[in-house]
Amino acid sequence: METFERAKLDAHFARIAVQFAPDEQTSSFLITHLLAERPAFVRAVAAMTRLTAVLPKPKSVHLAAQRETERTVVVDTLTRELFTDPDTALDYFESRAAGEPISLLDVGGYFAPSLTDLHSRFTGRLVGVVEDTENGHRRYEALDKLPCPVISVARSPLKDPEDYLVGQSVVFSTEAVMRGRGDILHGRPALVIGFGKLGSSIARLLHAKGVQVTVFDIDPVRRTQALSQGFTVARDRETALTGAGLVLCATGAVSLRGEDFSHLRNGAYVATVTSSEDELDLTGLPDVYTRTVVGDHVTRYQTTGHYFYLANGGNAVNFVHGASVGPFIFLIQAEILTAIRTLTRGDLAPGIHEVPAPDREAIAATWLSYFNR
Repeated sequence: METFERAKLDAHFARIAVQFAPDEQTSSFLITHLLAERPAFVRAVAAMTRLTAVLPKPKSVHLAAQRETERTVVVDTLTRELFTDPDTALDYFESRAAGEPISLLDVGGYFAPSLTDLHSRFTGRLVGVVEDTENGHRRYEALDKLPCPVISVARSPLKDPEDYLVGQSVVFSTEAVMRGRGDILHGRPALVIGFGKLGSSIARLLHAKGVQVTVFDIDPVRRTQALSQGFTVARDRETALTGAGLVLCATGAVSLRGEDFSHLRNGAYVATVTSSEDELDLTGLPDVYTRTVVGDHVTRYQTTGHYFYLANGGNAVNFVHGASVGPFIFLIQAEILTAIRTLTRGDLAPGIHEVPAPDREAIAATWLSYFNR
């Protein structure tokens, strides 16, 4: 990022911080994709909270961004296991912020498994959670009873530009990975599993490139949406997999389990939009498959009479090329900052909430004043 671009971004976030200054400055824990542009967002979080620790998503860390962040903030190692066991999670929070009010800024529902115990046993006070992704939204929604407010920006209109551009980056990276092995998209029927905002974006982009696209989704409403947009809609996963030369997984849940991979046609490519632990059950693959790296970011899984290719180890394929969506990512980052203020007002009941529409309009107006010149 050039110096003037960095200055403009810092000014944008500084204006958001002034517009939406929190009523109470809490300590915060930030889970994030620590990509090249992300230190500016980290600085903004630190301006609005006492930023206690940054926990980078392990498959999306830009080393220069990590080094820059480490100069001013503690950077801890993130694993699912850290917050799966309530005692382990509680020990971690006590070691970092004992007795303090804390806000949790999440990407993917990492804090969800230990949230209830944290709320009841932590020596400080859990103010609430801000969640960025659809996958995480569902993890919190699935809890029997939320003990605190969770503000989700996953379904915000301000995330629509990001979702569309992430779809573009997924298609770009998938094609680039395939071309690196001398393969192309054309002539390979594609299967898109999941027809949410990301999946529908990917399906439309593939179709625009002249690729034959089939959609599979467990939600009958989304199946009707796909059908109305001109896509072939698979009746069952097994049949859809058999005919696909490219499978793009975009559910945020487990798209393919061990038994599903055997239905892939020989030479099919599999790529995902999120981490392998969320989208693929690779541990369920039979041991008879041998794994061989056969190109940049491509692994061949092979057994007698059957083989397929996995892009980027099953992790988000667009991170191969940085997953950039340009300045549009700053819209949802500003909404996360705004959600901190909404949490600290203290008037939200336990449950899932969203940022008020007038606040989103103010964010968009501020963003336009900086990035639409």
